[in-house]
Amino acid sequence: RGGSTETGRALKYILHKGFPGGRNSSVPEVLIIISDGKSQGSTAMPAMQVKERHIIVFAVGIKFPRWEELHVLASEPPERHLLFAGDADDAANGLYSALSDPVCTATAPGCKVESHPCERRTLETVKELAGNYVCWKGSKQPNAVQASLCPFMRWKRVLIKHPSRCFRTVCPDPCDSQPCQNGGTCVPEGLDRYHCLCMLGYGADVHCAAKPSLECSVHLLFLMDSSARVTLEGFLRFKAFLKRFLQAMVGQDSPVSVGVAQYDDDVKIPIELGQHKDAFSLMKSIDALNFSGGRTLTGRALQYISQHGFRSTPVFADGQDDVPRVVVLLTDSKSQDSVAEAAKYAKDQSLFLIGVGNSFVRAELTTVTGNPQQTIVYSDPQDLFNRIPELQRKICSVGSPEGCQAQSLDLAFTVDASSGVGLENFLRLRRFVRSSCLHFVINRDVTQIALVIYGSKAHTVFALDTHTSNSAVVQAIDQVPFLGDSASAGSALLHVYSDVMTVQKGARPGVNKVVVLLTNGGGMQDAAAPAQQLRHNGILVFVVVVGDTERDTLLKVAGSPSYLVHISSYEDLQYYQGLIIERICEEARSPVNLCKPNPCMNQGVCILGPGSYRCECHGWEGPHCETRVLRGDAPRSPALPPRSHVQRSPRGLQHFSRALQHSKR
Repeated sequence: RGGSTETGRALKYILHKGFPGGRNSSVPEVLIIISDGKSQGSTAMPAMQVKERHIIVFAVGIKFPRWEELHVLASEPPERHLLFAGDADDAANGLYSALSDPVCTATAPGCKVESHPCERRTLETVKELAGNYVCWKGSKQPNAVQASLCPFMRWKRVLIKHPSRCFRTVCPDPCDSQPCQNGGTCVPEGLDRYHCLCMLGYGADVHCAAKPSLECSVHLLFLMDSSARVTLEGFLRFKAFLKRFLQAMVGQDSPVSVGVAQYDDDVKIPIELGQHKDAFSLMKSIDALNFSGGRTLTGRALQYISQHGFRSTPVFADGQDDVPRVVVLLTDSKSQDSVAEAAKYAKDQSLFLIGVGNSFVRAELTTVTGNPQQTIVYSDPQDLFNRIPELQRKICSVGSPEGCQAQSLDLAFTVDASSGVGLENFLRLRRFVRSSCLHFVINRDVTQIALVIYGSKAHTVFALDTHTSNSAVVQAIDQVPFLGDSASAGSALLHVYSDVMTVQKGARPGVNKVVVLLTNGGGMQDAAAPAQQLRHNGILVFVVVVGDTERDTLLKVAGSPSYLVHISSYEDLQYYQGLIIERICEEARSPVNLCKPNPCMNQGVCILGPGSYRCECHGWEGPHCETRVLRGDAPRSPALPPRSHVQRSPRGLQHFSRALQHSKR
């Protein structure tokens, strides 16, 4: 309306007229004063009278208010009732947050008002001395004047900043606590409810956690060695393993049809496929299995099972059956007949073979299955029972793509190419990396792979965003040269931290990140600190060491025995590929911190919010502080709306990151 600022008169009007249309005294009376200047009249007495009437007063300063006056106007405590806003729109948001807690009950369940440091500003007019100048003054003597120096004052506008605390309303998303385990996806249902979409094999619990189960639909036949070479003790161990596996994995509503066969010279199928419909009768039949003790004729057993083991399934009749047929071979003794031809015959009958045994039969199990990833080798009796989840995953993965499938992952292989490894062994490491990459779906939305080789210095062969297909990655790996100088794993990990796992080089915010270090153990003395730096920034370091080396040093680099694989020879490297890929994929399914590693460029600070983040920039602007602020330009706010520009979904972040990289190019 224009005119002068008469805040005191406005308060007197409220005192005289009251609240027009107001209800009874049980309803709180709230007065909101919004001002951007100083009142021309006194406000102290009217403000005191308003508060004596138990009226709650919020004083909101816009742009450059007089804070001393607002303090007088606001109710106690001033930190809750004295607000600042850059403009009127901001004032509305601040008032909602402030009113929700002490006055209104409109806050949604679970929401809370939280305080945060902020800065209040006011523009004051102050008088300052400009200097002393000659002036003329009167004199007591008639017809005379006196010359002297007089102070000359000038008025100056000064911006004064006051440290303070502001308030905002925070409403959590029900999925912010990441309640779904084992790679499950949380789907919100309103403000306080959610449900979990579980990975295959983890649907027995609402949080995908209680116990894994065989939810994949398969015809499953266990072929158990009952020969003299496996001994009675070994046979009983396999029986106990079989019972524990089926008790843990197969429930009443499981789509799995189970059978059990045992062999020595002869083959018997005491438990026909699908014979038992409940776990109790199945356990009773397993208890009744007896040790026979003949010769170990594994080849003959595989041939017999291929012809007769699944005769109750429709594939042996005229109908079609799309359900996979899986044979799990349990043996600790080498066969006394040939297994290669029998295994080939079984595969020709569309049977999937999985081998379980000790290290003594590792090579034979690989011959039977045709793939080291389809074999499970245990080290001691307790380790056999620890492999139950691994067997479950292998059973449910038959006929499915290997690797991490739809899980988003940024993966960097860091390969020792020093003289300590040697050319021949380096080529083995190169083939291992090549073979491992084939187990991932490589594109911008799923898995991105980078390759670094190192000697005394590290070299990026290709970055995370260089190749977008498996064929391009494989072709690039085939061209990787051998370096041949001394090794420094520390400089290689430091290179990965600063020059590979960054937004500028294709790393995606909100996506898990793994570094696989392949080495012979040389040059590891300086690697512990860079590895710890990577872990501190949310990047897993997985160490694969071939040969003899100092275990304590390796543990410092890996950070945990879980992330350390020690292999005796380069020839055995292929047998550990399944384990390594499995551990990498477990990491890909784990919860991710959106601010680790820091997605903000140019020293920007990542500030984590509920299910989102924003970058606080200094001298730069843009969602990730990617654009320099030119002189004379007013920097735009780096804040991002929590549900739009920066999302909780990693794929949304990936698309944004790609657009950012193209704009930089």
